[in-house]
Amino acid sequence: MTDSASSQIGPASHNYFSQRLRLHYVDWGNESKPPMLMIHGGRDHCRNWDWTAEALRDRYHIIAPDLRGHGDSEWMIGSAYEINDYVYDIAQLIHQKGLAPLTIVAHSMGGAIALRYTGLYPENVKKLVVIEGLGPSPKMLADREQVSDEQRIRNWIDEVRRLSSRQPRRYDSIEEAYKRMQGENPHLSPERARHLTVHGVNQNEDGTYSWKFDNYVRAFPPGGFDQELTTELWSRITCPTLLIRGTESWASDPVEDGRARHFQNAKVVNVEGAGHWVQHDKLDEFLGLLDEFLAE
Repeated sequence: MTDSASSQIGPASHNYFSQRLRLHYVDWGNESKPPMLMIHGGRDHCRNWDWTAEALRDRYHIIAPDLRGHGDSEWMIGSAYEINDYVYDIAQLIHQKGLAPLTIVAHSMGGAIALRYTGLYPENVKKLVVIEGLGPSPKMLADREQVSDEQRIRNWIDEVRRLSSRQPRRYDSIEEAYKRMQGENPHLSPERARHLTVHGVNQNEDGTYSWKFDNYVRAFPPGGFDQELTTELWSRITCPTLLIRGTESWASDPVEDGRARHFQNAKVVNVEGAGHWVQHDKLDEFLGLLDEFLAE
């Protein structure tokens, strides 16, 4: 198949196994090109990256996984969704497909996963782009430290118990789910909101629609956020790193709050008029930043 022909079709779906879970990923082809992994955020799915992948697919061999509990990947049974489990899944995908050394582009929770993986295996990552993936701000962490370890675990138990009785929301139509998607992020264009909805729902037996992600991913793991380990791993990252933030997001500026100082070779860019999903809210500007960074 020629490159021009391949650019006219979408990605191919595949599965791989990690900790006995069947996990899904899409492959945009061009295996002779440099490998690039795109990792989505929480309660999202791999087709979140379609517009970015379309722009880069002729230059890179792009693979985008559905994290466990998300998209078309299996859900966990009897455990919390811990970041190290996600990191293991990504490590397995990279190992099984022989992708290293590679470039990683990641968003939100996917960014936190990518940062941890890169800190553990700095030799495997050539360039790293993270959109709002540094996790809780120092202020948020300070607030959380007011809660004792005992109370944090009790809160987690209460939260999981609550989620166990929560049935997935059912929408009568894709149109109804699409309106919910638009309400969640008013920056989204109608086209992007509809695309993300179509790929983000399953149809139930009774004809209604529900989001694909496991509700248990909403529960913050009881171990809390280990800031000391996290910043230590950030400091081990040797590759050029681009940290992107939307100025209208809840995330704080990593230069102003001091987190950027933990990186050896990081550039921070704030994108005006964008919220948490910079890659959707300001797609053209995001692609411009990406092209510039990848060309350096």
